[in-house]
Amino acid sequence: MPADSDLSVWFEPLSRLTGIGPKLAEKVQALIGGDRLVDLAFYQPNRWVDRSLKSSFDLLIEGEVQTVCGEIQSFEGAARGSKVQKVRLSDETGFLTLVFFNSNTDYLKRQFPIGQRIHVSGRIEDFHGQRQMTHPDYVVPEARAHEIPLVEPVYPLQAGITNKRMIGFIRQALEILPQPREWLSGDVLKQQGWPDFMSALKTMHEPVELIEEDIHLARQRLAYDEAFARALRFRQIRAATAGTDAIPLIPDRQSQQDFATSLPYPLTGAQKRVMEEVQTDLSRSSPMQRMLQGDVGSGKTTIAAYASYVAAQTGHQVAVMAPTEVLARQLAHSLKVILEPLNMSVECLTGRDKGKARKQILEDAATGQTQVLCGTHALFQTGVDFQNLALVIIDEQHRFGVQDRGRLTDKGQSPHLLLMSATPIPRSLSMTIHGDVDLSILDEKPPGRQKIDTRTISNARAGDVIDGVRRAVGRGEQVFWVCPNVEEDDEHMSAMTRYAILDELMPGRVGLVHGRLSAQAKNTELERFRDGEVSVLVATTVIEVGVDVPNATIMVIEGAEKFGLAQLHQLRGRVGRGSKPSFCLLIYTAPLGVTATKRLQTIRDSEDGFYIAEMDFKLRGPGDILGLEQSGMPDFRFINLVEDQDLLALANRHSEYLINRVDELPDEINLLLELYSYSDDLRPTA
Repeated sequence: MPADSDLSVWFEPLSRLTGIGPKLAEKVQALIGGDRLVDLAFYQPNRWVDRSLKSSFDLLIEGEVQTVCGEIQSFEGAARGSKVQKVRLSDETGFLTLVFFNSNTDYLKRQFPIGQRIHVSGRIEDFHGQRQMTHPDYVVPEARAHEIPLVEPVYPLQAGITNKRMIGFIRQALEILPQPREWLSGDVLKQQGWPDFMSALKTMHEPVELIEEDIHLARQRLAYDEAFARALRFRQIRAATAGTDAIPLIPDRQSQQDFATSLPYPLTGAQKRVMEEVQTDLSRSSPMQRMLQGDVGSGKTTIAAYASYVAAQTGHQVAVMAPTEVLARQLAHSLKVILEPLNMSVECLTGRDKGKARKQILEDAATGQTQVLCGTHALFQTGVDFQNLALVIIDEQHRFGVQDRGRLTDKGQSPHLLLMSATPIPRSLSMTIHGDVDLSILDEKPPGRQKIDTRTISNARAGDVIDGVRRAVGRGEQVFWVCPNVEEDDEHMSAMTRYAILDELMPGRVGLVHGRLSAQAKNTELERFRDGEVSVLVATTVIEVGVDVPNATIMVIEGAEKFGLAQLHQLRGRVGRGSKPSFCLLIYTAPLGVTATKRLQTIRDSEDGFYIAEMDFKLRGPGDILGLEQSGMPDFRFINLVEDQDLLALANRHSEYLINRVDELPDEINLLLELYSYSDDLRPTA
């Protein structure tokens, strides 16, 4: 089809295709993540099967899918009491038996007339030394051999949709989709060895031969397009943000020194560097868009306090949002400790605040009396107003969506934005996911931070661990005990059972918190532990991030092999916050697999969160670094974050070059952006 002929076809609904009615369209849409022909064309196979014709039966390979041609020699119906029917094929080198269970005899006789030559394709098996094929995938007369694909793509499927159906729909789409003008230069294509756009799609969906290098280059070409579109969209978002008028927050020259002097501890070199970056951003008339990544205990709250200090010193307000009430109140407490000696007012608003107390908090924010207001999602609800909001700080930002950010920043005049994450992820992955923000990294820990002695212990020695916990409690120390599940599974003790055991040994000294408790019950239990009312807190991963109890010296993680590296590191970071020696005990169930062994060795031998994140990235892939459900990880079509780091960097460089050279993007580039449907949060729209 000629290039550019009615490109709107790409965006037509699935119902344009023959054989897709309303009900089936819903199923296909749910499977491919969209309802347009472009979504179907971008649905990637996960493997390919070679169905090219083998010249004779004696070349067939047991256990593999093979395609052969033979003559029907006999048909054997099911014997009495049996549901097995057999068709015998022959060629000059031997025989092949086709086996069918519970099939209609009359239908099979019509399909396999004696003497006819047919092509069959399916998995070859050995049955008592004879070749057989059970329920062939394809059976066609020799004249229709072309109906068996030489190479068959295999797609991820769901109930009600077969692979043959998917192949048919995708090939229908490829026949009617027009070829757009190429958006990549000939030099780039030649240098990388990539095919053009339509050729790449056809190689993915209907390759003529199973040549792995061709398929690799086709996927890489499409992944580059996706990365290029993504990088361009990031740059457009940054340009649009930079074009809005923020309030420049220009502090006194001595502000950083005055702030540092007021602290009861010295700043690290990394903190000083990041404070300079933040101060430079805040002084501009375009809003700051900065992501602060820091390992557990690296001092992110101090940076948040400094940014708040600058805003308040210039007569403006700050909103600080955290994902849970516990974290919001903890953050408010930490900021008060730093900022109240500097004559700054800090308050906290959560769903728990009711009546007169809530009314007073809202009034103080609206009149500007409160300079820093911390809270949860409650901050961006209707009725929460600020007099002059100029800075928004979001902690554990990956738990909030882009819309959440927007609803909060809409409460001020293009306020500056500081995002914070205590989950270190590789820099390359950060740039891919958060390319619309600048990145600051705190890669030093404050002096005096305790090293945590991490040990791996077989669950056969759990009794020894309990004895150690009881001794620590006797010394007045506190202990976290984390279990992977609330209730029992086949391998690991549940949090509820472990709580019952420990509570019997230390009555009244053990608490329990897990995800099935109400928010209020969780908060109450966590506060009891923080206040020292209980000495041991049995928990699931609800305490993974942010819970700060300096008196806690032991972290026990039961079923440690079930956790990802990032989770283990975050959990370990709950201890070592005071002056006493601290321990992390990883209880595992033997035998361990290779990956689990490597994971536990890594966490035992290193406390470097960024190194651990890089290892997690390599061992488990990107999805588990933040957790798919809460991470905001993009739904990439073709990009493989593990394999495509160089490609992502190349796309980033090319997008920067293009944006800096042209005032307006060419039509073919705008089509590329439209094809990948990147919205403001850089997720393909479904």
